[in-house]
Amino acid sequence: MNLDEQMQQIGKQAREAATALTRAGTNLKNNALEAIAQALEQQQEQLLAANAKDLEAGKTKGLDSALLDRLALNESRIANMIEGLRQIMALPDPVGEISDLKYRPSGIQVGKMRVPLGVVGIIYESRPNVTADAAALCLKSGNATILRGGSEAIHSNQAIASCIQAGLSAAGLPSTAVQVIETTDRAAVGKLVSMSKYVDVIIPRGGKGLIERVTQEARVPVIKHLHGVCHIYIDDKADIETAIAVAYNAKTQRYGTCNTMETLLVAESIAVLVLPRLAKKYKAAGVELRGCISSKTLLNIKAATEEDWETEYLAPILSIRIVKNLDEAIAHISKYGSQHTDGIITQDWSRARRFLKEVDSSSVMVNTSTRFADGFEYGLGAEIGISTDKIHARGPVGLEGLTSQKFIVLGDGHIRE
Repeated sequence: MNLDEQMQQIGKQAREAATALTRAGTNLKNNALEAIAQALEQQQEQLLAANAKDLEAGKTKGLDSALLDRLALNESRIANMIEGLRQIMALPDPVGEISDLKYRPSGIQVGKMRVPLGVVGIIYESRPNVTADAAALCLKSGNATILRGGSEAIHSNQAIASCIQAGLSAAGLPSTAVQVIETTDRAAVGKLVSMSKYVDVIIPRGGKGLIERVTQEARVPVIKHLHGVCHIYIDDKADIETAIAVAYNAKTQRYGTCNTMETLLVAESIAVLVLPRLAKKYKAAGVELRGCISSKTLLNIKAATEEDWETEYLAPILSIRIVKNLDEAIAHISKYGSQHTDGIITQDWSRARRFLKEVDSSSVMVNTSTRFADGFEYGLGAEIGISTDKIHARGPVGLEGLTSQKFIVLGDGHIRE
C-alpha cells in the first residue's frame, strides 16, 4: 500500500470513528480516559526507555538543548500527562450543551447545541506529551484524531500511542478514534492537510517553518499560532519587587515555550531602578541580554537589532527596550508582537485597563508572568495548542475550542404562515 492509499485509509477510519463517537456518552469517554491514564502508569518504564532512544538519536543528530528539553520525558512529565488526562475527565462535557434557547413570535424555540468538529488532524514536533494531551482533549470533545508527530520523537509517540489504543479498546471505543501516523515520510503532512473529505480541521504545533508550511498547503481550516514573541511592560507605576519577580520568571522559568517572554519593555523613569537588578539576576541564570541604545548604555550589553524585536528565541536570550510611556509600549507590541501573550506590571488600574483593551493578543495579563498562558493553568485541562487567530478559537484551545455550535429548532407541528 503506497502512502496515498495509507492516508486515505486512515482518513476513512477516522471519519467512521467520529460517527461512532457522536453516540458515546460522557461516562464512556471518561472510562476510556481513565483506562489510558492507567496504561500510562503501568507502562512508565517502557515510555522512558522509548524516550531514551529518541534522546540518544537527537543528540547524535545535534539537536540543541532547547529541542532536547522539549523532547525529553521523565517521571514528572509522565505524571503531568496522567494528571492532565484526569483533569479532562473532571471537566464538564461540552458536547450536547444547549444554550440561548428562546421562543420566537411564531411559537418555535431557537437555540444552539455544542457539537464536535469531527476529525481533527494534529501535526506537532518534539514534545511527545502532545500525543496524550491531544488524544484526550479530542476524545472528551467527541472528535476522532489523526496525529502526526515529529520523526525525532517516533519511539516515544509510538509507546504513548500503544497506551492510548489499549485504553480505547478497554473502554469499548473504536481504536481508530485516535490514530498515530507511523511513517516519518514528510510527504504524509502534505497528504493529511489536503484530505478535506475526511479531515475537518488541522492544528499544527511546532516551529515557524512547520506552521507556515501547513498554512500554505492546507485545504481545510487551520487553528494555529505562528510564533510567540511575548512581552512584559514594566510601567512607571509598577511595584519594583513585583516587576523584578514577574519579569525574571517570565523569561527563566522555561526557555523553550511559546509563552516565554522574549522582549522586556521598561518605562524610562523606572529603568534605572529595575534593570540593573534584573540584569544581575539574568546574568546569574545565563541569559544573554540585547538592548536598545539606552538599555545598552545602562547595562553595558550587546546592541539589539531590528530582527531581535521580532524574534522568538526559545533560548536564554532576552531583548530589552526602554520606552517613554504606556503609549510607546503598546505601539512596540503592536508593531513587533505576535498576538500571543503580553503583560503589564503596574499598580495603576486605569493603565492596566487600557493595556487590556488596546493590546490585541490572545492572552493579555496584568501583574503576572506570561508563562501562565497555558490551558492547564487556565483550567482547561491539557490544551491542544494556542490560537492567535480571531475566528472560532483564540488563546489556549481546550474542550470548547474543539467544538462548534449548530442551530436547533423546536416546534410542535408549527408551520410557517
